[in-house]
Amino acid sequence: MKWLASALLIVVVLLQYRIWLSDDGVRELRRLDTEVATQRSENGQLAERNRQLAAEVRDLKSGMGALEERARSDLGMIAGNETFYQVVPPRPPVAQGSDQRTRTAAR
Repeated sequence: MKWLASALLIVVVLLQYRIWLSDDGVRELRRLDTEVATQRSENGQLAERNRQLAAEVRDLKSGMGALEERARSDLGMIAGNETFYQVVPPRPPVAQGSDQRTRTAAR
């Protein structure tokens, strides 16, 4: 009877070891829980992006406003009754008396 009790105790200890300390036990469960949480967060971000893209597709299919806005911003297009003005920033003033020639290395 004592050997049966000791055999059962050994089995319980081995099972506890496997649960708590082996690679398939609690550590693996925690790692997988962390991965699931990360993946859920990423899925939420991607779902929001998909909703935004679907709304943009609906706008592009249904109306000319979104299409016109896209053409203006991405392609730089203007309408037929508009005038395009390009503002060029002025060059910095050149100080008088400074040497404007480029220098080359001595030969």
